[in-house]
Amino acid sequence: MPLIGCIADDFTGATDLASMLVRGGARTVQTIGVPEHLLDLEGADALVVALKSRNLAPAEAVAQSLRALEWLRAQGCRQFYFKYCSTFDSTAEGNIGPVADALLDALGSDFTVACPALPDNRRSVFNGYLFANDVLLNESGMQDHPLTPMRDANLLRVLQPQTRRRVGLIDYRTLRAGVEATRARIAALRADGIGIAISDAIDNSDLDVLGAACADLPLVTAGSGLALGLAAHWRASGELGGGQDAGRLEQPWGRQAILSGSCSRATLGQIEQARAAFPAFRLEAAELMARGDALVAEALAWSAEHGQRGPVLIYASSAPDEVRRVQEAFGGQVVGERIEAALAAIAKGLVEGQGVGQLLVAGGETSGAVVGVLGVEGLRIGPSIDPGVPWTQTLGQAGRPLSLALKSGNFGSADFMVKAWGMLA
Repeated sequence: MPLIGCIADDFTGATDLASMLVRGGARTVQTIGVPEHLLDLEGADALVVALKSRNLAPAEAVAQSLRALEWLRAQGCRQFYFKYCSTFDSTAEGNIGPVADALLDALGSDFTVACPALPDNRRSVFNGYLFANDVLLNESGMQDHPLTPMRDANLLRVLQPQTRRRVGLIDYRTLRAGVEATRARIAALRADGIGIAISDAIDNSDLDVLGAACADLPLVTAGSGLALGLAAHWRASGELGGGQDAGRLEQPWGRQAILSGSCSRATLGQIEQARAAFPAFRLEAAELMARGDALVAEALAWSAEHGQRGPVLIYASSAPDEVRRVQEAFGGQVVGERIEAALAAIAKGLVEGQGVGQLLVAGGETSGAVVGVLGVEGLRIGPSIDPGVPWTQTLGQAGRPLSLALKSGNFGSADFMVKAWGMLA
């Protein structure tokens, strides 16, 4: 039976978590939504259900998460993991708090932790404050996020309005005192009526301590970093069988392409390096709003001419000030949906009409749209390109599996889009 069943609130976040589990030696399968068909789950130590619930109304996010929990329980999972972004993307209404509350209620549990830290990607929590790229969250660029602007780095203040439970803190001093001290702190918080504890984590040793201390909790909530701590506990307990082969994939095939809809600072820098290395086609947002399907057809025709000798890059990413101008002209949600639909249509044309078998996608919403249009139901998780971003291969597809890398906007080194292809080979 799987050791853990995970519910992720977006697609790239799911692959981020899955890659950490594989890195820890856990053989991992990711599903796209709650599966409607039987998938090959044999030998999986961990199951990850990828939802697209981060920006839904709280009631719908809760309903989707509970359906995922029901399926994971039916697969025999013994512990559960609610995964959100390492930048704690949320609003005053949710969805982190409402989903955590609902999962705790369904599991009959009174306590969980909340730890978005991912030190490998410079996300850390100190005294309850979240740092991203070594600055406070509200100074990292996340304050300008178009859907979930994060303007407070204090996670206790961010989470408390979202949950009916009291929020407390497990600080770094407790973690540095070891597993038993952390378990004692958890017991004291529960006795005091705390239902969710924000946990500090400055480096991976803190996650190791927290993972061992939380091993018996029915539910944990976190970014992807805590998976490393849990996997370390499973290895020490002799419960993992994957080891170095946990991320083995089949030989890749076909042409290569990059699609990007993310406007994060990290992705914009990656695009600059990719443009210098590969042929590139930009989907300018205002032009896309005006021309729609005609611009999609133009991008596909361009790809057919330029994609025979290596990857092609097709991107709709723009700087924040340009994004704001287009959103003000057409409406933020309308623009976002148009870009997602265009990139999804291009992905379908590349795979079905141009022999693309290796596809790198940047941006959580874009990744969700792409896997949806391609009919992907499940992924076997392979080697990491950078922390939190693995290559994967599709399950249940007719013919040969498609190789996919689904990247969260903020993740990856500056040369991510260039170096990824050698790592797959």
